[in-house]
Amino acid sequence: MSGKTVELSLPLSESAVRALRVGDSVALAGLVHTGRDRFHKHLAEGHPSPVDLRGGALYHCGPVVVKGADGAWRVVAAGPTTSSREEPYMAGIIRREGLRAVIGKGGMGAETVRACRECGCVYLQAVGGAAALLARCIERVESVHFLDEFGATEACWSLAVRRLPAIVGIDATGRSLFDEVRASSRAVLDGLLG
Repeated sequence: MSGKTVELSLPLSESAVRALRVGDSVALAGLVHTGRDRFHKHLAEGHPSPVDLRGGALYHCGPVVVKGADGAWRVVAAGPTTSSREEPYMAGIIRREGLRAVIGKGGMGAETVRACRECGCVYLQAVGGAAALLARCIERVESVHFLDEFGATEACWSLAVRRLPAIVGIDATGRSLFDEVRASSRAVLDGLLG
């Protein structure tokens, strides 16, 4: 870990993503799209995405969004949701849609790690429990899709972000911080019990 923050502008190039390593701090700028269970299932069933995800970032987030008196949407909370729920869908979506980054919390499984390595994608760990602080990085809501069909939490929100912070948890070499922590913890436990 270098101690510096890598500034990244979306859409992301494959070379920029492949240069990242587990533990790197990043700050994202540009358009990020949210997606939870219903959106992932929609894409996995072969339906087209309403947004161009190629080179983009998909944020596992159900933002709290309010409409102001001027009619504009404002995000008041935008914390990550648990990413492992999307494991059955994620690898296929990375491959099909050309994603370069997935943002969430808690890590992902072996299939997603494999797709990140093959396709040049990273998993970015956002800070859980900091939803209001992360919302401050959102400059505006660009658009919303499936609001009526999926509801506000499950809708696909396109958010213009500035310096959205995250840590690389899975890099494009296939290294997973989550797997490493599990293995290290297991070794410590085995040592204590053995």
